[in-house]
Amino acid sequence: MRINADFSRRAAIRPDGYDWVSSPVGGVERMMLDRIGDEVARATTIVRFAPGSYFDAHTHGGGEEFLVLDGVFSDQYGDFPTGTYVRNPIGTSHKPHTDNGCTILVKLHQFDPSDTRQFHVDINAEPYRATGIEGVTELPLHRAVNESVRILRLEPGAELNEGPRAGGEEIFVIEGDIEDDDGIYPKGSWIRTPDGARHNIRSRSGAQVWIKTGHLRADLVG
Repeated sequence: MRINADFSRRAAIRPDGYDWVSSPVGGVERMMLDRIGDEVARATTIVRFAPGSYFDAHTHGGGEEFLVLDGVFSDQYGDFPTGTYVRNPIGTSHKPHTDNGCTILVKLHQFDPSDTRQFHVDINAEPYRATGIEGVTELPLHRAVNESVRILRLEPGAELNEGPRAGGEEIFVIEGDIEDDDGIYPKGSWIRTPDGARHNIRSRSGAQVWIKTGHLRADLVG
């Protein structure tokens, strides 16, 4: 299976373009954003769990990172409510479930073998810091050999122009909306910008976005 698998091209999906498909597990649906492979795949996906649904215990052969978008995601290590960002490196395992339902943004099989830090953080409980850009603050989440992950808050009217995106860029709109030269992206939108391309964003009403850079070089995704 190949979905948005040409990483040299821009890709964008808004919530009105979601196409939910059932997973092999009852009560779990997926909106596939990009994917190379079948059930074991390099994948970026929005996963929606019905109340009481679960996955069997499994090992992360290529690593897993996810952000809880709503509800509470649980496994044997704890309960992770809305706004929790989780990284599970290569070789870790868990048995996920949810009591009342949840939705997560998850990326699979995209870890560098040297990236072994396992952690979680509540993105709404940590202090944000100034970026030097008026109206924009950030919460750094993770930096590894091939990637940088952070949360940005844009005040109404703020603009972000950081020049060409070395290694590409991926954005998910958590709250509010952002805008670029191709249109407006409300909460739940996903945008992927290829290596070396410019992507200037702004927000009329304010926004909170998850943003990842550096991980879309040709030698990483080719």
